[in-house]
Amino acid sequence: MRRLTALLLGALLFLPAFGPAIAGTPRDTIVVAKQIDQFISLDPAEAFEPGVGEVTQNLYDQLVGYRSATDPTIIGDLAESWSISDDGVTWRFTLKPDQAFASGNPVTAQDAAWSLQRAVRLDKSPAFILTQFGFTAANAADRIRAVDDRTLEIRIDHAVAPTFFLNTLTAGVASVVDAKTVQANEAKDDLGNGWLKAHSAGSGPYALQRWVPNERVVLEGNPHWQSSGGQHTGPKTPHLVFLHVPEPASQRLLLEKGDVDYARDLTRDQILALKDAPGVALQEEAGDALLYLGLNQGNPALAKPEVREALKWLVDYQGIQDSLLSGTWTTRQSVLPTGYLGAVDDVPYRLDVDRARALLARAGLGDGFSVTIDVRNVAPFADIAQALQASFAKAGVKLEILPGDGKQTITKYRARQHDIYIGTWVPDYRDPHSNADAFAFDRDVNDADAPKTLAWRNRWQDDGWNQTVTEALREPDAAKRAALYGRLQREVQAEGPFVLLFQQTLVAAHRDTVSGLVLQPKASYAAVAKAE
Repeated sequence: MRRLTALLLGALLFLPAFGPAIAGTPRDTIVVAKQIDQFISLDPAEAFEPGVGEVTQNLYDQLVGYRSATDPTIIGDLAESWSISDDGVTWRFTLKPDQAFASGNPVTAQDAAWSLQRAVRLDKSPAFILTQFGFTAANAADRIRAVDDRTLEIRIDHAVAPTFFLNTLTAGVASVVDAKTVQANEAKDDLGNGWLKAHSAGSGPYALQRWVPNERVVLEGNPHWQSSGGQHTGPKTPHLVFLHVPEPASQRLLLEKGDVDYARDLTRDQILALKDAPGVALQEEAGDALLYLGLNQGNPALAKPEVREALKWLVDYQGIQDSLLSGTWTTRQSVLPTGYLGAVDDVPYRLDVDRARALLARAGLGDGFSVTIDVRNVAPFADIAQALQASFAKAGVKLEILPGDGKQTITKYRARQHDIYIGTWVPDYRDPHSNADAFAFDRDVNDADAPKTLAWRNRWQDDGWNQTVTEALREPDAAKRAALYGRLQREVQAEGPFVLLFQQTLVAAHRDTVSGLVLQPKASYAAVAKAE
């Protein structure tokens, strides 16, 4: 706790100035206790780790967004309006006037075009969200272009459901960056990626002041930012600090003492303890994140279908939910979150050791086998891994836990060097294709240049699934799309290299003197204010 206090003081002292404190933090500063150990980059064309969006979504705007967490209607963010050609491949966006980046530079169609071209050319992990429309480093400048300062034209290579294309443009990789600022900081033709990893050049409510990995992220208000209705300029609270606090118990203690305004990674026990805590309130919303196990098919044992099924019967879903996750995650065994088009709510698996033993025997592993699992050394992942270790052992499966920080484990996972990986997946946009593509599509399991989907990471490729994903993507009829996604989910659930576990409930514990946080569909601290 002494180290946490020192980090907190360091983060706050870095700010230029602050007024009288409420609940122990400056009146003009929001302090958030959060696990930020997974962050590798804050460049929106590269940032793709779970949780990083809570920072980058406050730094950047996209062309379009969603009306609300419960209304999936697409509305303009930087774009004022848009249209589509009769053949369904050419889109035109008209940008709103008088929008500006944190630098003061105006937001233009040239910035939007260069930003999308840049994401394609960099070809980092999230680039597949854009390259699936046929964009390449060679053709991006021709297919994504500014007609004039306020008009952007995008030409995709095939017609898709219009809502699907618009949904992809809400993703972080489609963020619009300040081209002049980024280009001024290029090094060795890196399109500014080296600089933008730890700097920002967006038009969102905040700008990045400083990022100290595994310690803190400090943001300052963008005075040029306007809310969607233009009600105010700049965020309501000018300074925002994300403080790395890995232990939920420490987050809770800091919150109760008033040393932080929000705690973002509390576990079941912490939430229950805060239900009636003085000065503290809980904000809860249904989230889209899924928690799952990835089973690398490069491991001969995990490549056996009977073993994959056996592991699905060796998870005590209800026990883990009740004892470790109550109020934060609920059992979910489908690849689409509740409420998505075509989402399947089936829960076919439960803890059944006898059935698992029989399946292992059929696989020739009746005496069990040994396997490793890579785990972030924070709650709830470490706790879940220990529960899995105990239940797997009942069928002779010896699970060795390999702990590491978030950056270490996800880097190893992306390199396909794991046996089993426990992690979360958050849809990149609110269309079922985001998860269908991630969990089911892999055009070439051996191609190092293939889109780095979750299926690819686990060395899984199925031509039938690829066909279903593509067919559903191009189907304009919503009911037919839903049926295709329903069939695909059940196939992935039964046969795939994943053990689908839980869906997240977003919980933001906070001091009762602050309000205004938006958790979904885009995390935003812009409207957070403190009581007078």
